[in-house]
Amino acid sequence: MFTSTFSKKSTKNLVSSILLLMGISFSVMAQNDKFDGNLGYVDPSIGNVGQLLEPTRPTVQLPNQMMRMYPIRKDYIDDQISSFPLLIVSHRLGQAFSIKPTVSGVNEDSYNARMTYDHDLEVLQPWHYSTYLIDDDITVKYVPGKRAGIYQFDFPENREKHILLSMFNDGPSQWKFISHNEITGFETYHGDIKIFVYAVLSEGGTFGTLTGNKITETKQVAGNKSIAWVRFPGAESKTISVKYAVSFISADQAKKNYAEELSGITFDQLKKAGQMAWEKVMGQIKVTGGTEAQKRSFYSALYRCYERPVNILEGGKYYSGYDKKVHDSKRPFYVDDWMWDTYLAHHPLRTILNPAQEEDILNSYINMFEQSGWMPTFPVLFGDHACMNGFHSAVVFTDALNKGIGGFDAEKAYKGMFKNATQATMLPWENGPKGPLEDFYYKEGYFPALHPEEKETFAMVHNFEKRQAVAVTLGHSYDDWALAQFAAKIGKTKDAGMFTHRALNYRNLWSNKEMMFMPKDDKGNWIDIDPKYDGGMGGRDYFDENNGWTYMWQVQHDIPGLMELMGGKINFEARLDQLFREGLDRSKQEVQVKFPDFTGIVGQYSMGNEPSFHIPYLYNYTGSPWKTQKRIRMLLDVWFKDNIFGIPGDEDGGGMTAFVVFSSMGFYPVTPGVPVYTIGSPVFESVVIDLQNGKQFKLIAKNCSVINKYIQHATLNGVVLDTPFFKHEDLMAGGELVLVMGPKPNKQWGVEK
Repeated sequence: MFTSTFSKKSTKNLVSSILLLMGISFSVMAQNDKFDGNLGYVDPSIGNVGQLLEPTRPTVQLPNQMMRMYPIRKDYIDDQISSFPLLIVSHRLGQAFSIKPTVSGVNEDSYNARMTYDHDLEVLQPWHYSTYLIDDDITVKYVPGKRAGIYQFDFPENREKHILLSMFNDGPSQWKFISHNEITGFETYHGDIKIFVYAVLSEGGTFGTLTGNKITETKQVAGNKSIAWVRFPGAESKTISVKYAVSFISADQAKKNYAEELSGITFDQLKKAGQMAWEKVMGQIKVTGGTEAQKRSFYSALYRCYERPVNILEGGKYYSGYDKKVHDSKRPFYVDDWMWDTYLAHHPLRTILNPAQEEDILNSYINMFEQSGWMPTFPVLFGDHACMNGFHSAVVFTDALNKGIGGFDAEKAYKGMFKNATQATMLPWENGPKGPLEDFYYKEGYFPALHPEEKETFAMVHNFEKRQAVAVTLGHSYDDWALAQFAAKIGKTKDAGMFTHRALNYRNLWSNKEMMFMPKDDKGNWIDIDPKYDGGMGGRDYFDENNGWTYMWQVQHDIPGLMELMGGKINFEARLDQLFREGLDRSKQEVQVKFPDFTGIVGQYSMGNEPSFHIPYLYNYTGSPWKTQKRIRMLLDVWFKDNIFGIPGDEDGGGMTAFVVFSSMGFYPVTPGVPVYTIGSPVFESVVIDLQNGKQFKLIAKNCSVINKYIQHATLNGVVLDTPFFKHEDLMAGGELVLVMGPKPNKQWGVEK
């Protein structure tokens, strides 16, 4: 990503000239480059090949809206598409209504056939998708609305023209031809949620279904995973458009959504509206300087931050998977937010860029608590997804409250968070009331672990995810700290004292022998393990997706306390140095088979997993802030390139790329819940953020370049700043942070005197 400006631009211009001379069309990046402003830097293909686990997907949607689409394929390297969805329901949790064009007739093979495409003829833009299907000579185009979308299929001359319709999910479903060019349908998602669609074809055709290999003309087909087809007459070259809307409420609402968004709207008009919507959010942060590659990585990361959560409000109503009812609402209702990933940087980024939207999101979570009885941790369409560990909604609410974000009922929020913290199970990947392990935690101050090969005694423990005893203890210590801050803020002094005490539970698992957090059994005995490698798949017996070296630093809420455990600031810094240099002690292959989330490796540091994000910034709390500047630049340069391999782990819909946005701008929220940012090393000469309150925050990095990454001195609003921290209120007041950069570290700047 961070090659020199000269080499990147020179290479690009040379390649462009050669391609033009040869008459070869440009690939996706060249097509995106023709747009003025920041949109020209957005490339949805970045990270489309995963390091080991899930790749990013080239999601086409409006910012934070429920209509999402991407072609169904394994990853970018896959040169075949199995189908196109009418709707991506949830980030990595399914889709609804399959559509595919064909000139090969209708038979069982045509439904199962995969469609070969040419990467260089594919257009990937946040608001528009297009691809060419080589075998059938069909061009597919797509544009999204909020709850609607339009497909265009350009068929070849003198060939049959069919559109095949099918379902992604098992369960009751239906397709129905209600006029010469109107189709309705529903699909059952996640067992009991009906998703409805209403579609209008640009030209009438013959509607039918396929049973076995028998082709039947009919007006309706129903059953499990219903399939249908539409055949169009005429042999001349023809474009068939499918304009449609979906609903989680009813068939009538799907038709209303269509009328609201698509009546009288053309493909090009919807495309232009989508482009304008993305121009607005991409234009909120303006940067100058940096390389072209840095800008592509930055704005592509910012685009990813708008993929979720999504607003599922439809005509003043929304379907809630938390009580299986339809509710009236004057405010948006947001779902699809995986807080184990997003509480670290994604939510804090939104508190800067769109605090009003963050208020609506938090209000949605309070509604979910009232409807289900629990504050959500991974809110998706069907309810709270039992995933990962911790109750990080407490951190998200506290961060908002301490940044002056209102617009939600703090008393109701606290009631929900208090119930989670005192009555809910702490077991990973489980929802529901507490049990004996939680009672043990409340009494003894740590989550008990099992010895290697010891048989599990509690049936509720997930067979694969295990107890994650150290990770659970550390995560809930942070959550309890956040809840203590929230309680104190709203006057619940007694509760604040209780949770402040529980916030220190992390200390109960500190081992002076290993100088890291280690598991204990229910009798208080240490469990002797190799913290680099033991604990089963992903270390889940004791940690979660990463090893003890990563979890050594999971005390964002009490960094001075962690320093004390390590023997002071000097030892703390030495331990940080060792983290980035410590060997694997075995082959990388052996490590990554057991720890597939342990990617983006630098020593024992894992850039590819969320618990690591804050760690390189911890040097700012030592005597060497310059090491944060060095580490951040290196990590961005090595692991976040502007290509299909350019994300080192599961991106999780904004969870990881929010780190890129913050770090590229030059600051980061180490402790969400504390309204303070710490300074890294900006990659741009200037960053200007247009705030919703009408003000601008400016970060100026004089002399900034690939080489000039070290801060020499700084001012905030014209006053000398000799600390690598500044307040959220300074940012939101429209402050100006000026950094003077140089090629060598100023080892005195930012050091506490």
